[in-house]
Amino acid sequence: MHKNTSKKGFTLVEIMIVVVIIGLLAAMAIPAFQKVRQDSRESAVENDARQLASAAQQYMLENNVTTVTHSYNSTTGTVASALTPYIRRLGTGYTITGTELGIDSDFTISHPQLTAAIVFTAEGQSK
Repeated sequence: MHKNTSKKGFTLVEIMIVVVIIGLLAAMAIPAFQKVRQDSRESAVENDARQLASAAQQYMLENNVTTVTHSYNSTTGTVASALTPYIRRLGTGYTITGTELGIDSDFTISHPQLTAAIVFTAEGQSK
């Protein structure tokens, strides 16, 4: 008599092929995901720089001055000082060079997740 044995399931070779395919897909997807994260962080920094510069320009225009002092808390992202009516928050974790923004002066914003600091003009455009 023959014993009825079931031959259901995957062989070791089939499982290894699936693992290799998943590994190749992950190897292609992870760098693409990291690039998207980096681009997103850079866009956020550029947007925040435009907002900060716009607030400073508006303050200087309304008060007929050429510079404005600002205070930025990197933990909470709050902007205090004379710019408070124009801008309340930025992203967190930034390092902004200088506490004074001028009508013709550049400023720099850096973040630990960025590869380099970004220099912006007084109008908030990246250089």
